[in-house]
Amino acid sequence: MAKNLKPGQTAPRSGQYEIRGPRGGHTGNERTVTRGEPMPPTPGRGQSYTLVDPTKHGGKRR
Repeated sequence: MAKNLKPGQTAPRSGQYEIRGPRGGHTGNERTVTRGEPMPPTPGRGQSYTLVDPTKHGGKRR
């Protein structure tokens, strides 16, 4: 149920996003993106992003 995000779209969650090839293949490259920020440009045409490691916000605030 991975959602592919295109460059310029707003990141729904903070975390590590993998760059996917035009046909969905793994590239092995990741970018760290903060929730609410636009996804950065990709190095190649037709590529997209998939969230692979969401940021874990833990602990209680005091």
